[in-house]
Amino acid sequence: MRFRLTGKEKQDEIQRFQDAATEFIGGHDVLEIRNIGQAIYDEYVSPACWQGTINIAQKHLNAGEEVWLVTAAPEDMATLISTRLGLTGALGSKAEINNGTYTGRMNGPLLHGKEKAVAVRELAQKKNLDLSQCYSYSDSHNDFPLLQCVGHPSAINPDAILSLRAMAEGWPIHDFRRARYLGKIVSPVVVRLAALGTWLTPRRKRR
Repeated sequence: MRFRLTGKEKQDEIQRFQDAATEFIGGHDVLEIRNIGQAIYDEYVSPACWQGTINIAQKHLNAGEEVWLVTAAPEDMATLISTRLGLTGALGSKAEINNGTYTGRMNGPLLHGKEKAVAVRELAQKKNLDLSQCYSYSDSHNDFPLLQCVGHPSAINPDAILSLRAMAEGWPIHDFRRARYLGKIVSPVVVRLAALGTWLTPRRKRR
């Protein structure tokens, strides 16, 4: 709510919510939480995906290109979303696991802000990807480090700061919110769609 109202995030607040989330699952069986995640996806996440964003991802996939979901959300949930949408894979924040049980601690940093760029560079090195030939998409100015580490950044349903930066830099801007609003006016039957998140698409190497 704070971010929506002010467009700003404070590190101490991020840390507080991160600690609350990891403590909440501490002591729970990994499979138990994953089953809950499946139910959450089916009821809340899937109906809330922006179809326009999914179409962009599918276009890259159809061209034989990889599509990775990169998010601060737990990697288990990110992987679930990625699998359901047919994406290549996912990078997310890792919760520490010991003997099949969540410990209540993080395994590494929250994948937020500059940490997304760090993770993407590691992925590119591991898979021998040329980031100058890759695409990235985001709706938040907090993802500037991620957007700037690739050759083809784009904004999707951007916040005000990202929208201004994208226009100044000449980055493509995809805004599906107006289409949804018009759809609600035109038709009484509306399929609810929401943001997929941030994802990275490496361009296929030509031989």
